[in-house]
Amino acid sequence: MKVGLYFGTYNPIHIGHLIIANHMTENSELDQIWLVVSPQNPLKKKATLLADYHRLALVERAVESNNKLKASNIEFSLPIPSYTVDTLTYIQEKHPDHDFSIIMGEDNLRTLHKWKNHQQILKNHNIYVYPRALTQQELMEGSSKKETPFKNHPKITITNSPVMKISASFIRSAIKQKKDVRYLLSEPVYKYLSEMNFYKK
Repeated sequence: MKVGLYFGTYNPIHIGHLIIANHMTENSELDQIWLVVSPQNPLKKKATLLADYHRLALVERAVESNNKLKASNIEFSLPIPSYTVDTLTYIQEKHPDHDFSIIMGEDNLRTLHKWKNHQQILKNHNIYVYPRALTQQELMEGSSKKETPFKNHPKITITNSPVMKISASFIRSAIKQKKDVRYLLSEPVYKYLSEMNFYKK
């Protein structure tokens, strides 16, 4: 099976994540997308970051009705910080019959050359890249004009995925300000966040 690994903190998972993941299953050779929840780095405490198991629970609820999408806690058992190359090695050993690819935003592709053993990743795995809306700061800095490294690499596919302008930080801020965010989240995620009273303090 061809599996795309879509890494993220998912704090919280929102419809932008789900639209990208679903687009990849419908418009690529990937059979399934695993949404890999990144564990919290104990050395980098962040007040707004929900506990690992809560973020995993949100992802599980978000994808429970779609058998092409799966929540993964594979990095929870790995040393922190988690390096993608180590995660890929571990997950390939656990699932030798699967062919794993990476799904990443265009912003991550620009910094891929700084990743640990990035050449090994490119040698062994395909990468599917989705476009990401630039922030006002990035537009001012001319990020849209910067050349993206590896753009023409044979292992990299630049996809025609929808450009999402939704961010988890915007949703957290809106919840704190008591604004209605129900249409930015899937119904099970919105219900869980409301019941647990998350991000309101």
